[in-house]
Amino acid sequence: MRISNIFRLGIKELRGLARDPMLMILIVYAFTLAIYTASKAMPENLNNAAIAIVDEDQSPISGRITTAFYPPYFVPPKLISTYEMDKRMDTGLDTFALDIPPNFQRDLLAGRNPTIQLNIDATRMSQAFSGGRYVQAIVTNEVSEFLNHYRSASKMPVEQNLRARFNQDLNKGWFGAVTNVIASVTMLSIILTGAALIREREHGTIEHLLVMPVTPIEIMISKVWSMGLVVLVATAMSLLFIVKGVLSVPINGSIILFLLGVALQLFATTSLGIYLATIAGSMPQFGLLIVLILLPLQVLSGAMTPRESMPEIIQNIMLAAPNTHFVILAQSVLFRGAGLSVVWPQFLALMIIGSVLFFFALKRFRNFLR
Repeated sequence: MRISNIFRLGIKELRGLARDPMLMILIVYAFTLAIYTASKAMPENLNNAAIAIVDEDQSPISGRITTAFYPPYFVPPKLISTYEMDKRMDTGLDTFALDIPPNFQRDLLAGRNPTIQLNIDATRMSQAFSGGRYVQAIVTNEVSEFLNHYRSASKMPVEQNLRARFNQDLNKGWFGAVTNVIASVTMLSIILTGAALIREREHGTIEHLLVMPVTPIEIMISKVWSMGLVVLVATAMSLLFIVKGVLSVPINGSIILFLLGVALQLFATTSLGIYLATIAGSMPQFGLLIVLILLPLQVLSGAMTPRESMPEIIQNIMLAAPNTHFVILAQSVLFRGAGLSVVWPQFLALMIIGSVLFFFALKRFRNFLR
């Protein structure tokens, strides 16, 4: 194995990538616009939700409830009739429809427990999940103040003092931006290395390599370092200019330490990409394999849902995946400012998993060349 051959073959891969406009657009999109939209699209508090009210009581308490819904959580409510309620929800005009029954105030003052009907358009998932609690809390507060004849904060026997340590504003957009960077590292590294090998097979250039004085390990390492370098540079640029610059997300930890972890993750995922490319016969087949492999890696790694909320058997199985350790490493460094003394087990795990994947990918690659 000669370093000069690995270097020249890697340069060839970079030139081939530069001549592929679709992959270049994918790289730019994944580390710029995709991260920006993922940050801005994270569900926040209820915002300008459309609500309509059917006031069949026409009493002072129903008027209080109607005027209690105002921006920025809700748009000013529309007063509609019972016959309009279903039609407006079917056409998507309202997310919430509150029906105050007749004699609602009379039943309240008589000590009964009248019921208000709340209809929710569940197709608007982000608003439907959180909006029901908002509406219930608003109605409950207005009814309580009306019956007690005064407004006061309810006192609980125990008060909770909440202190957010790493994201003091509880801004979900910060979490979305960093999480999408982590996901893009895995996705792009697998796609680029696999596409590089399949592109050579489809163009017939793999036969040219076989008659040259190069070995399979030189060819494979050249693809690993070249495509890994592209993703590593794109990750660094995205963190500096998109995450910290455009989105103003604070990075608590060392970016250099994070990029070292990215390099180990790339060592594992680029090897996985080559392994998948030797199995697939074409780019469509490779795309289907990526769907089968990438979705479990992303969903079960702990980036979207905490690992602690998963079944224990899933947690144990996913310890064999590089994404699990990379997500732990990235969140510890970027969110909590952890140092090498904290994340060294993840570095070691990525190194071991990457070596195993590289060994199997090289073995499969040699059979593929034969």
